[in-house]
This record gives sequence, structure tokens and C-alpha cells, in this order.
Amino acid sequence: MAGDVVLDVKDLHTYFFNRRGVTKAVDGVSFTLREGETLGIVGESGCGKTMTARSLLRIIPKPAARIVSGEVILDGEDLVSLSDEEMRQVRGSKIAMIFQDPQTSLNPVFTIGNQVVEALGTHQKGRNRNLAERAVDALRSVRVAAPERRMFDYPHQMSGGMKQRVLGAIAISSTPKVIIADEPTTALDATIQLQYLRLLKDIQAETGMAIIFITHDFGIVARMCDSVAVMYAGRVVERGDVRQLFNNPSHPYTQALMASVPQMERTDRLFAIDGQPPALYALPDGCRFADRCSHARDICIREYPREGRAGEAHTSYCWMLHQEWQQASPVASPVGVVAD
Repeated sequence: MAGDVVLDVKDLHTYFFNRRGVTKAVDGVSFTLREGETLGIVGESGCGKTMTARSLLRIIPKPAARIVSGEVILDGEDLVSLSDEEMRQVRGSKIAMIFQDPQTSLNPVFTIGNQVVEALGTHQKGRNRNLAERAVDALRSVRVAAPERRMFDYPHQMSGGMKQRVLGAIAISSTPKVIIADEPTTALDATIQLQYLRLLKDIQAETGMAIIFITHDFGIVARMCDSVAVMYAGRVVERGDVRQLFNNPSHPYTQALMASVPQMERTDRLFAIDGQPPALYALPDGCRFADRCSHARDICIREYPREGRAGEAHTSYCWMLHQEWQQASPVASPVGVVAD
């Protein structure tokens, strides 16, 4: 069962400043995460999932990107207000990240042992021998076979699944309170995916760490997550308990995403969401999904919806949850068609 709140993200804004103007990659994201809880973040490519994660660790691409406002309260400390040196001490020791592609995340010219020891040495003082022993223990904890020998291997000598486990070992080596897993199973086959997901759950049960799981796969969300946040065009449009959200999705975008998941019993044409998300440097005033939504009314075009309650611990930013939607006029010809 989830414990006390360990991470509280409040109205986080991360913008890119470039020739086109201001690109609002993360535009007012808020959520909380408790000890031992797994939060899933889902949405189309480009919706802001990874940039939200990078903003939490403050590894955004500078100077173009900046955290404009908001708070990231980790264990009672606002990470946004820390200096770069203070943030280096927090990154890895209190909050860590498992990146999507192990091939590009590991340095090909250093051994696995060098890279795990380096991560340990950044936050834990000790002799090289002690650090090497801890590195072996970290590899053993993620089920790497013969970790003493694997310490001397280079990344190219390992399979994709093994390299992903090494990234997990580096992330958990300093026992952080929060781990962000950014689509860590994308490069793995189905069998290895299942093993890796079980491994993460086992490590979570042993350490009590909280996990933010970024993915496109609703099956992984159902298996791994306690709660879920759905992102669209830089904002969270719906969030809540995973069972409630799956059983009763209230935002048309969430409904459309779930309708897009292939079903074994369906033989007709696969559902697709028509249209495109809005450009993040030219966002509309109203609901950002309105142009693709068959339920859109004129109030959806004019004004961004306020938060509405769809159930216990289940909220959504959709005008259909408010009385104003009933009184508004339908939009003549929405681009998209959303399944009921």
C-alpha cells in the first residue's frame, strides 16, 4: 500500500524559446506520488511525457529550454530552486531515471563495472574496492547472471535486455526514493519485457521506492501502475486510479486512446484518431483536443476546461463534466471522430 507523499509536482511549466517563439512543451503539469506507488504517464508522442520527466531531474536541453515556473517538491525540498551543484547531489541519490534506449545511454568505451562504480562514487564515499563490491551487488539485484564477470564486459557484449538491466542497476545503486522509467521496455521482446516488469515490481517491493512509468502501452499500465495520468499537448487532461480510469474514461482523448488498442475479438478496421495535435508554439485558447473531438461545443473552442470530478480520486479537464457544456452549441464539423 502506498505511503506518504514523496513527490509533489505543482503547476510545472517548461518552455522552449526559439525562432518560432515559445514552445510550451510542459504547460502546467501537476501530480503527486507516494512511497511505493507507481504512476503511469501515457499519451501520444510529443505530448510532453519525457520532457516532464527530464524537467523533474533538470536535465532539459539548455539554453533553449527553461523551467519557467512551478515546484517539484521531493522529500520536502523544491528541486527547481536548487543550484546546479545541489541538484547534482540529488540526481541519482534521491531521484533517478532509466532511459528508453540502453544502446545510447551506456558509454561504449567503458566497461559495465566502470559505469556502475562511477554512479556509486558520485554519491557514496568509499574505497574503490568497496564501490566495486556494491556495483556487483547492484548488478546482482537486477538479476544479471555472473555479475563479477559481467563487470568487465563492454556494452556491446551484452544483449538489449541485459543492457536495460544495467541501466536499472545504475538507477537503483544509490537507493533513490523515486525512479522514472521512460519506456524502458520499448527495445525488448515480449518475453524479456515481462521479466523486466516483474523485476521492477520486485525491486519496488524490497525498497519501497516510487516509480513513474512512461509508456504507450496500456497493457503495461494495467499491469504495473496504481494510478495514471493522461497527457495531451503539454498538459495532463485526465488522472486517477488506474481501475477507475480504465473502467470509466471521462475525457474524449482517453476514450480515443483506449479505442485505439487492438482487440483480439475485433475483425473490423482498427480505430484511429483523425487529425493532429496542435503545434505547441501556437496553442488554442480552448480545449486542445477540441478540433479532433466529436463532442466539441463552442465553449470548448473558447475556453480551456476547468478540472472536473469523474469519480473518487478521478479527475478530468473536460467541459462535458460541467453544466456549461449542456448549454453550449455544438461545433459544426469537428476534425476527428471519437468512439462513444
